Amino acid sequence: MSSKTILHPPEAPLPKTFTRIMGRYPDYAAAVEQLGKAVRDAGPIDEKTAQLIQLAAAASIRSEGALHSHVRRARQAGATTEEIQHTLILLTSTIGLPTVMAALSWMEE
Repeated sequence: MSSKTILHPPEAPLPKTFTRIMGRYPDYAAAVEQLGKAVRDAGPIDEKTAQLIQLAAAASIRSEGALHSHVRRARQAGATTEEIQHTLILLTSTIGLPTVMAALSWMEE
């Protein structure tokens, strides 16, 4: 096993499955984290906005785990609960009310 570390902020609580898999495959974990950082750093969009965009994408594909991750990261980047909720309700005409309601319930968990 490699000694590479996961680049998540230490204060971020991570899901057990994610932690277990990333611990088992540290090179993979480092590559995934580095890719995420590279794409966020590649352009002019600030961290909070990037996390809100990724949160919206997670909601759109009904990925509860990714939504939890990007809610956590958006908050760490300074997003308020109102900004996160607004990001989700903006999706209503695109992904539908039931999917938006599911995402809103996941963000509160």
